[in-house]
Amino acid sequence: AVLGCALLLPTVLGEDCPSPCSCWSLGEPWGTGVDCSSRGLRALPALPRLTRSLHLHNNSLASIPAGALDSLGHLQELQLWDNPWHCDCHILYLKLWLQDFSAPALARLRCASPAALQMKALGQLTGNDLGVCTRLLPTKCLQFFWRDLILIAGAIITLLLVAWALKFSKKLVCQLSLGRRRLRRNIPKTH
Repeated sequence: AVLGCALLLPTVLGEDCPSPCSCWSLGEPWGTGVDCSSRGLRALPALPRLTRSLHLHNNSLASIPAGALDSLGHLQELQLWDNPWHCDCHILYLKLWLQDFSAPALARLRCASPAALQMKALGQLTGNDLGVCTRLLPTKCLQFFWRDLILIAGAIITLLLVAWALKFSKKLVCQLSLGRRRLRRNIPKTH
């Protein structure tokens, strides 16, 4: 039974590991190390969800697709240098993601193209450098904006209705109290 478990572990690890890369287990709770460096990659491979250490340096990556790194919640180490980053709107996701993840990792990355931005650090790119980037991130931002606006409007309407209901209920209680006093005065005492 122990031999069966030992044979199963590399198979499970092998299924999660992208074929051009090499992977190693950091132990059950710590996740997986993934080395995809110097493999000539032009696109990001499907990565194990529990990737903790990721080496992608010295490849041919020009950008990272929007959302591609979002599922890597255990990631603690990322090496991306020596890739020919193309600094247009498609690099915006990587720039913003790295700003949250690791400022030193962002500082090491340089644009390879277009010619006007060659050797400029990704961390120093501005909106003027990237041109008009309307299709990448603003769509989701606008969806969140409208969702939040609707939630706020709903909360305000609910509060107004509760305030109106409280005011109406106080008025009703006062009317009922006054009506009961009038009834007591008009009822003859039979003692």
